[in-house]
Amino acid sequence: MSIAELVATRSTCLRRHVGAVLVKDRRILATGYNGAPAGIRHCEETGCLRQKISVPSGQRHELCRGLHAEQNAIIQAAYHGISIAGSTLYCTDQPCVICSKMLINAGIADIFFLTPYDDPLAEEMFEEAGVRLVRWKK
Repeated sequence: MSIAELVATRSTCLRRHVGAVLVKDRRILATGYNGAPAGIRHCEETGCLRQKISVPSGQRHELCRGLHAEQNAIIQAAYHGISIAGSTLYCTDQPCVICSKMLINAGIADIFFLTPYDDPLAEEMFEEAGVRLVRWKK
């Protein structure tokens, strides 16, 4: 989890710094942090649209330039041809429903997180899919 916290320091999001690490057989497969796609200006440069129009946390994800840390970890693994099926995700924040659907379809078996995120549908989907969701205790 300390590696996920370190990865989060690379975040370019103005509202929340999130880090994710995918691990299998005690080996790091991929990492991700929240921020704009490669080659696109970061919110540090453009400002945060969601903040400008007062969008509450957890709503209107499509109004964000950035990707979530979990999404970037999945994309990094795919980009490099690394299978993440059966792996474990360590994430500084509990995944939202959008990320939960991606993680389920990517075959993630277990998820450990530090900070809770109020998204009952995400929790329900993880339970239904048999993905273990565990809050990490420091």
